[in-house]
Amino acid sequence: MSEPRSAPTVGQVVLGKRLQDLRERAGLKREEAARILRVAPATIRRMETAEVALKIPYVQLLLKAYGITESEAEAFVALAEEANLPGWWQRFHDVLPGWFSMYVSLEGAASLIRAYEPQFVPGLLQTEGYARAILRSGAVGGGSAEEIDRHVALRMERQSLLTREDAPKLWVIMDETVFRRPVGDGPEVMRDQLDRLLEASELPNVTLQIAEFASGHHPGTYGPFVLFRFAVPELPDMVYSEYLTGAVYLDARPEVASHLEVMDRMAAQAATAQRTKEILRGLREEL
Repeated sequence: MSEPRSAPTVGQVVLGKRLQDLRERAGLKREEAARILRVAPATIRRMETAEVALKIPYVQLLLKAYGITESEAEAFVALAEEANLPGWWQRFHDVLPGWFSMYVSLEGAASLIRAYEPQFVPGLLQTEGYARAILRSGAVGGGSAEEIDRHVALRMERQSLLTREDAPKLWVIMDETVFRRPVGDGPEVMRDQLDRLLEASELPNVTLQIAEFASGHHPGTYGPFVLFRFAVPELPDMVYSEYLTGAVYLDARPEVASHLEVMDRMAAQAATAQRTKEILRGLREEL
């Protein structure tokens, strides 16, 4: 049987969906595909849903059975071999929960990331000092200094995607609470963090907004969530919602549409990007 792992790469998710599409176009049911490989139908399902890595011999047999030309099959196999390579974040497997490794994979493949955060600056925009203070006081706080260092290193490495050549667009709405509750042992942590946000707000692919107290209640106050959009058609929009010990990933259209509507309403109600820069500068002067 194909080897399971903590979380699939986005490449495996895409190729799994393509395998399913090719099978359905060939008019074969999962049970029929399973007989070709002499495996249980559940194995075909796991391959198509990226619950297991793609075994190349299995992929080659299926593509032949689906009537794929030799040249197309060679291209597919090459993509599968590339998709099976460990993601860079798997170097942090010792501190990275399985439920969050999928998030890092999606984050790296997204063309658009929209986030609402009611409590903290999002990880992609945190300074090292802010991240360390958050991790020490949060659920990770019970870990060793080495574990916290590893978490911080992972968080800092994730941020490189904002300045890469094909960087995604990041659009973040933060509640005013994020800035009214001090983080760290002194004002330097928040001061540096505000400087980082002002710097990030000048990037062409980053939009920041603050939901001010004065604007009243807004529809996102139930909790943080992130909406991912991808350039590849096989991947639908996805919503990530985190809780204390885990997270959920939503891709059903009605659920995604509801979150998108809430995000749009919050964006219309929150301070504009220009006004947000003024607020950040004002907060910086207060420290």
